[in-house]
Amino acid sequence: MGASGSKARGLWPFASAAGGGGPESAVAEQALVRPRGRVVPPFVFTRRGSMFYDEDGDLAHEFYEETIVTKNGQKRAKLRRVHKNLIPQGIVKLDPPRIHVDFPVILYEV
Repeated sequence: MGASGSKARGLWPFASAAGGGGPESAVAEQALVRPRGRVVPPFVFTRRGSMFYDEDGDLAHEFYEETIVTKNGQKRAKLRRVHKNLIPQGIVKLDPPRIHVDFPVILYEV
């Protein structure tokens, strides 16, 4: 209890690979990225886009359409949110790359 799923043994890419004592384990403990099977870079180069394309090819977070409502003989315009026929943006390249959220580094400015 209390352990996050991403930090479980063998799943967290930056977890310590050193199990015993000794000088090599002290050096490995101070290293930023420890080689462990596959090398995981500390940067994120792409992300999933949060916007959508509509039928006209417009790109936005949300789409609304104007509808006319008649109430008590008065015409009134209302905006209704569109949920259908929207295509997700997909993968977006980040420029510049970002540091991975699980990378254990404290950033400071001198």
